[in-house]
Amino acid sequence: MQSLSLLLQSLAHTHSLFPFRNLPSIIRTVSSTNVGIRGTKLMRMEKRDETQKSITAVESTTRSNNSRVDKLQQLVHKDSTDGWEKSWEQGVTPWDLGQPTPIILHLHQTGALPKGRALVPGCGTGYDVVAIACPERHVVGLDISDIAIKKAVELSSSLPNSSYFTFLKEDFFTWSPSELFDLIFDYTFFCAIEPDMRLAWAQRIHDILKPGGELITLMFPISDHAGGPPFKVSISDYEEVLHPMGFRAVSIVDNELAIGPRKGREKLGRWKRYLGQSLL
Repeated sequence: MQSLSLLLQSLAHTHSLFPFRNLPSIIRTVSSTNVGIRGTKLMRMEKRDETQKSITAVESTTRSNNSRVDKLQQLVHKDSTDGWEKSWEQGVTPWDLGQPTPIILHLHQTGALPKGRALVPGCGTGYDVVAIACPERHVVGLDISDIAIKKAVELSSSLPNSSYFTFLKEDFFTWSPSELFDLIFDYTFFCAIEPDMRLAWAQRIHDILKPGGELITLMFPISDHAGGPPFKVSISDYEEVLHPMGFRAVSIVDNELAIGPRKGREKLGRWKRYLGQSLL
């Protein structure tokens, strides 16, 4: 403001020596420019504040998730049989978004998912199951936790599309469905099982998916951390167990719709089973 006053005084003095016909206009222009500069600086400061708030929120969420992941690992390692049930009992479910996974909902809404029978192993409270169930697609949600299945049923039983999905308490590795599936969607299931069980996972996928059926894997977490669950994953981890079963990737892309803390750590893989016949 002081510099503006000096400039105006200078202009006024100059005007007395060399009259300017448009001096009032010049003064208004200078004033407007100064206000514009102050406004731009204020906007920049506000933008920096918003960015810092966003970073702080993500860091806070990450710390909270890390704490819950630590607790989950303690429960599962302490009791590999009932650890998952206890995690639901104690509300230690860091994988649960409390809503449908954005990318699978997007694929459904854009007509990019196969019709027919679909399976979501490790479905938890079933948000993804409900989101993609429709007259053209019956979806089965599977989970080993009795509490998870009861919650899924409680949350969804009165929904208008409830006749197009089913929830079952079953062990994915021993369950035998009466019919094969056209689509299987895996998210936070592959990373939850012990790495030495991944080949058995691929075998089960092979056994219950129709030839020509599609497997969609939302690969998470792509990182280099030690231990689990969740255990770290990579594209090669999936290829190593799926290729021998006759699966080939149709596409593998970054998940642009990943939620904040998971951005940059997820890839969407779409796989087709081309070789051999199901053993079911």
